[in-house]
Amino acid sequence: MSDTAIIADDLPTVVRLAEGQTFGPRVIPVDRSLIVRYAGASTDFNPIHWSDRHARAAGMDGVIAHGMWTMGAALGAAISWIGDPARVRSQRARFIRPVPVPDTDEGTRIEVSGTVIKVADGLATIRLDVSHDGQTVLGRVEVQVTNPKEPHE
Repeated sequence: MSDTAIIADDLPTVVRLAEGQTFGPRVIPVDRSLIVRYAGASTDFNPIHWSDRHARAAGMDGVIAHGMWTMGAALGAAISWIGDPARVRSQRARFIRPVPVPDTDEGTRIEVSGTVIKVADGLATIRLDVSHDGQTVLGRVEVQVTNPKEPHE
């Protein structure tokens, strides 16, 4: 068998969602190396994401993670819970505060947890709570996903 073959046991379980279900918190590490790689992938080379000098000149204490990286990491946590990225129909978020990334080997981390707040018409809405050091960094985060029917529906 080739290394690219998919083994059925490796496929994620698709979760049927119900109001009130929760996941998390999931801890997602971020360090300077990761945000530099993200800058290259996203072509967002704003120096506040890699230079303390530029970040301070912009009024911050130091380098910060990209807001879009933070939003994408939160979405990734939800996707790993629901089992299939193709289920995502929409995501929204409001950027509340930046995620400072210290110049250390450990970097920092964000925490993501979620609650299903609505299930209707084959869709489920998940509210995500995204924080760093106990403070909310993204607000009004909602992910709408398809919700498979029960076999008897």
